[in-house]
Amino acid sequence: MTSQIQTNQRLYYLDGVRAFALILGVFFHASLSFMPMFIGWAVMDISTSEVVSIFVLISHSFRMELFFLIAGYFSHLKFHQQSLSTFLKSRFVRILIPFVLGWFLLRPLLVSGWILGGESMRGEANIINGLIAGFDSLSELPKGLLIGTHLWFLYYLLFISISLILLRVVIGQHQPTYHWLKVVLDRGVSWVSNARTGILWVSVPTSLCLWFMNSWGMETPDKSLIPNIPVTLIYAGFFFFGWLLHRHDNLIGLFSKITPSKLIFFLVSTLSCVILAGFEMKYGHVNYQYIKAGFLFSYAVMMWTLIALSIGFANKLIKGSNKVVRYLADASYWLYLIHLPIVIWLQIAFAELPLHWSLKLVTVSGMTILLSILLYDIFVRSTLIGAVLNGSRKTRVIFNKHKNQ
Repeated sequence: MTSQIQTNQRLYYLDGVRAFALILGVFFHASLSFMPMFIGWAVMDISTSEVVSIFVLISHSFRMELFFLIAGYFSHLKFHQQSLSTFLKSRFVRILIPFVLGWFLLRPLLVSGWILGGESMRGEANIINGLIAGFDSLSELPKGLLIGTHLWFLYYLLFISISLILLRVVIGQHQPTYHWLKVVLDRGVSWVSNARTGILWVSVPTSLCLWFMNSWGMETPDKSLIPNIPVTLIYAGFFFFGWLLHRHDNLIGLFSKITPSKLIFFLVSTLSCVILAGFEMKYGHVNYQYIKAGFLFSYAVMMWTLIALSIGFANKLIKGSNKVVRYLADASYWLYLIHLPIVIWLQIAFAELPLHWSLKLVTVSGMTILLSILLYDIFVRSTLIGAVLNGSRKTRVIFNKHKNQ
């Protein structure tokens, strides 16, 4: 198979996929206060539903994996447009700086949110004391470093990106091995993308990684700077898969093609996950290990099919350059960085209101997205922060004072 590295052709619908993956995270976090059981989240709403549990199960299975696949795809694009030094510099600027600054700026707000959430459930919330306690938590460093924020994905993205580049450089020192490996990997990705059962086969190693996690499903590695090995393998696998997809013209289109088999795999695997999830805590069940294996394989298939179908539907819906989609894609990075404190504070504000959970969920998510976009347009898009996050400063859209002149 001949490699056809894409360097100029832009697939605009992937901007929409990237925005979707990150914005879905807003709805995911906003839904956690409506879970029907207490999961250790900042606050638990008075209105809950089993439907939320199903949404959390499904959305958590693929949203960050989709983001890492798209990140790998665009990383390969940038890698071949830039020198190695420029590429590495851009990774540090666009990933490391937001991670470090974002952690120090957002963690106190998140800690205060957890404090206020606990107090609100006892009817004794004090905003000022909560904020003071949140910022006092920084005095305990380095204890708790990385704990308590949603920015772990940047740490893993940087770690995986640099590791892949270093591995590529090392293997490239022996050209016969390098070329043999390229042929093998290209054929493998091509087969997975083209074969009707490709997703089933690639789900096997994914489910093996899932087996070694502390709970059924994808684990959130936000407790330590030491990379979680099974989590790292899964995210690195999707990043590398996206990297390889970009090596060949139209291969991502084949992988994401909407087919009857993909739809059937998705429906069967999702239904299996919903049914089998109820057995997670039944350790004494005589068939516990077999049920767990069935759930994890179904979870992996659901993960892969949702990723492929998300890209496929975006390809169907988004044709050519779209200013709204492009704007949301640019804003989504900032939106995801800033959203969690806003979500938690809004959840606390709505927790005791006698409203249906669905209305609260939509309101919390909508208000978070709206406020984040307004802040992005005013303070980020055309500033140095925007240059760091988006690669360059861009003209404001909502508050562009020249647009009506």
